[in-house]
Amino acid sequence: MNLRSFSSLSRFILNARRGGAGEGGGAPHKPPRLLGNEVDILDAKSGRKLVTLDKLDPTTAVSSLKLLIQRQIPRLYPSRQSLRLEPRGRVLADEETLEGLPLGSEGTLYLRDLGPQVAWTTVFLTEYAGPLLIYLGLYLRPALIYGTATSPQTSSPHLVVHLACLCHSLHFAKRLLETVFVHRFSHGTMPLRNIFKNCFYYWGFAAYLAYYINHPLYSPPIYKEKQVFLGFITFLICELGNFSIHIALRDLRPAGSKARKIPYPTRNPFTWLFKLVSCPNYTYEVGAWLSFTIMTQTLAGKKFGP
Repeated sequence: MNLRSFSSLSRFILNARRGGAGEGGGAPHKPPRLLGNEVDILDAKSGRKLVTLDKLDPTTAVSSLKLLIQRQIPRLYPSRQSLRLEPRGRVLADEETLEGLPLGSEGTLYLRDLGPQVAWTTVFLTEYAGPLLIYLGLYLRPALIYGTATSPQTSSPHLVVHLACLCHSLHFAKRLLETVFVHRFSHGTMPLRNIFKNCFYYWGFAAYLAYYINHPLYSPPIYKEKQVFLGFITFLICELGNFSIHIALRDLRPAGSKARKIPYPTRNPFTWLFKLVSCPNYTYEVGAWLSFTIMTQTLAGKKFGP
């Protein structure tokens, strides 16, 4: 056998071995994990079958499943759905895909109806607009509540009453502006039923505060102007600190994402409180309402801490 024939025989044997290992050489390719074409969606409470989804791709995300469910049950829009592997199991994230879930060839998912939902922005705007309007209404028109016989004037002669209205209005106006321009929500909605109890709290305490502070028989604090201005200035400082923390927290989450980062102090001195407490926005919030209580010297102010 000459050299050319030996070379040809070697190439033939090598190609034959490659063909047996699979096209392209190397180890045989592992077939991709395929999902069956049906996934049953059961009610998490009753176990009743709601819908059957078929012809699903393994890369289908949970968010896409919710859209498919809505096509068959229109009232179950995506934010109203909570999908789980078990009736009481963890809630599946929208980013998870079917191939990453232990469903097997034929899977079952459980759906919990979260009830009618409302956007968080709407929730906060409703909660904060109410106290602002209620307090201003009692401040500008006290005769509507106390009667013209006991309240012939439309404004109080005491400076603290006007400063209290200014502080209260600034606080909720700030909250409204933060809701629109500052806050970024990781969850788009909340159950509609919660908005009623939240509004009852905010609106009720605003009326409680306004009723006592704007009452014709209201008396200024014991230490008069010194106590009033101490509380007023401290209130403004705490409100500025609260706003600074909200800005710092907003900058930790890029727009359109759900990223979470550890907060840290910035060049703004108000953010240095991060070195002492984990949630300085609430620290400033408590400080603001304690200052309001000192300024007005009312029990209502002490009880209220939205």
